[in-house]
Amino acid sequence: MHLRKPEWIRVKMQGGDVSNKVDALLSDLSLNTVCDEANCPNRMECFARGTATFMILGRNCTRNCTFCNVTREMPEEVNPKEPENVAKAVDKLGLKHAVITSVTRDDLEDQGANQFAKVVEEIRKTNPNVTIELLIPDMQGNEELIDIIINAEPNILNHNVETVPELYDEVRPMAIFERSIELLNYVKKKKPDMKTKSGIMLGLGETKEQVIDVFKRLREVDCDMLTLGQYLQPTTKHIPVVEYITPQQFDEYKEIALSMGFKRVASAPLVRSSYYAEDF
Repeated sequence: MHLRKPEWIRVKMQGGDVSNKVDALLSDLSLNTVCDEANCPNRMECFARGTATFMILGRNCTRNCTFCNVTREMPEEVNPKEPENVAKAVDKLGLKHAVITSVTRDDLEDQGANQFAKVVEEIRKTNPNVTIELLIPDMQGNEELIDIIINAEPNILNHNVETVPELYDEVRPMAIFERSIELLNYVKKKKPDMKTKSGIMLGLGETKEQVIDVFKRLREVDCDMLTLGQYLQPTTKHIPVVEYITPQQFDEYKEIALSMGFKRVASAPLVRSSYYAEDF
């Protein structure tokens, strides 16, 4: 049964000339954004503000998550000019806070860790005052690869658990909840001053108790920041929405999370991991 979207989930389209300029710049530099690839509901608003979340390491993912709109075709060759091009885009867009994510590249020996580090290095060369947030895959839990990334000293290390562990088999069949928690734990142990962040989609059939249990697990590893948003089905081929969570419930989750010690929480139907990240 297809659920009708409630009024609070409908997005007013905007962007116009500014978003066209952002798109043109990204195209000129052969860059991808998760804004477009993941069909983000806020992309026009973010483009209108002159911000974007860069997605490195190509457009094709080696995982088979049932919620994600990113393609799963043959992975592309890693572009050696990509770090420099991301830095150019950050400069030309005048960003104060740059968010860098990637598809998962289990096919690569380093799973893309060195490309993340090079992007940080290139941004810092050109824009030393820009704060940098990296939203990374789980790197299969390989601590040597995680070290490569965090030794580049991003300001924020973000890794999304995405959903409650009880739904992983259905939603993230190639991922492991405990591995994601351990990644965040490892970062804090190695870099206690590095801010960590994670995010959860709601509306996939999780219970309130399960959501709060995830909050607890994240706080046990001293995760600093949390984002909560409504899952939206990208196409009929993706896992369906089970429930539309009300804005009031999102507000309640925010209060609960803050009371548990998260330093910052963004919780609303259209919140995504990097939405207004510069204000986080």
